[in-house]
Amino acid sequence: MAKYRQVHVEFWQDGFVLDLTPEEKYFYLYLMTNSKTSQCGIYELPKRIMETETGYNRETVDKLIHRFEEYGKISYHEPTREIMILNWTKFNWINSPKVTSLIKKELESVKYEGFVQLFITKCKEYGYGIDTVGIDLGEEREIEREIEREVEEEREEEVKNIPFSEIIDYLNSSAGKKYKSSTNKTKTCIKARWNEGFRLDDFKKVVDTKVTEWKNDSKMSQYLRPETLFGNKFEGYLNQQVEQKPIDAYDQMF
Repeated sequence: MAKYRQVHVEFWQDGFVLDLTPEEKYFYLYLMTNSKTSQCGIYELPKRIMETETGYNRETVDKLIHRFEEYGKISYHEPTREIMILNWTKFNWINSPKVTSLIKKELESVKYEGFVQLFITKCKEYGYGIDTVGIDLGEEREIEREIEREVEEEREEEVKNIPFSEIIDYLNSSAGKKYKSSTNKTKTCIKARWNEGFRLDDFKKVVDTKVTEWKNDSKMSQYLRPETLFGNKFEGYLNQQVEQKPIDAYDQMF
């Protein structure tokens, strides 16, 4: 039976992905879409299979696994040859009885108990429940179709709730610009950050910070634009400390 894995188009604008090398991007995409993947994000994947399917030798496979473990994206259990994509639950959870039943069945086949416990811990952290009534899994493809429909509906609903106009209006008002909130590039940047968990106040703070820093700089003022402010350096801008100019005692006399 055919299986399908969906990848967000925002994947390519994700701040983490943008900083990866071409080799790392290919490997990360492979980990999320290979034929062994599961709904729970834990699956058995021997290194020899990785070598065969990616074309990389064992040394490269080991190197890439180690890198992504350091990045905090995966965990690989050598004895059982199982891999766990650590943020899979956060970004792919669907609160549906059919989905949770399928996940429950998958967890029963996981060999490394540590991964099961970690999965349950992450579910609790995100407020997800996995105790559901068992269902007939004979029609797996129909379940997958329903999952895909639910995922798409949730994504469409989430996009509707993103305040594109309010964000761009705030930028235009603060920086004296005339950007449109309907531009595809602008919406893509905002959606990418929104999907990372940033919200309206975060966008406003970044605008305030960079307007204060760049608006009166003839060279830097040109960068007060959506693709720069809301790009992969967004989090850095958000946490930047605004330098306060010293008060001129002479000016205070008037």
